Amino acid sequence: MKKHALLVATLCALLLAVGLSASAQDAAKVDGKWELSVKGPQGNMTMTLSFQQDGNNLKGTLKGQRGESPVEGKVEANKIHFTVHRQTPNGVRDLEYSGTVEGDSMKGTAKMGENEREWSASRSKPDSQ
Repeated sequence: MKKHALLVATLCALLLAVGLSASAQDAAKVDGKWELSVKGPQGNMTMTLSFQQDGNNLKGTLKGQRGESPVEGKVEANKIHFTVHRQTPNGVRDLEYSGTVEGDSMKGTAKMGENEREWSASRSKPDSQ
């Protein structure tokens, strides 16, 4: 009876490990540099977004006219969510981005305080990195 319980427990652990591994492999690949464009009241603002991807977890930087800010987030299947931590004279301000990934392009909405804006990004070509 103990051998049977041990076998069942081992099989369950193996299936769980395979399931977790498969979900990380199913995440869209966003590692690298992206040209990010955010629609604003005075036109589009273009910035460079760099991601380092570890499974579903993202870390990186956003560089633009206002300097460089750290980024962290997650990607699950083709859904992406990341936060930009921007230093301002009034302290750190978090900008929440969410959207979808389709190959070498992404799009979604960014929440900046009470405002929501549309954003899109395209993967930078290897020679422009």
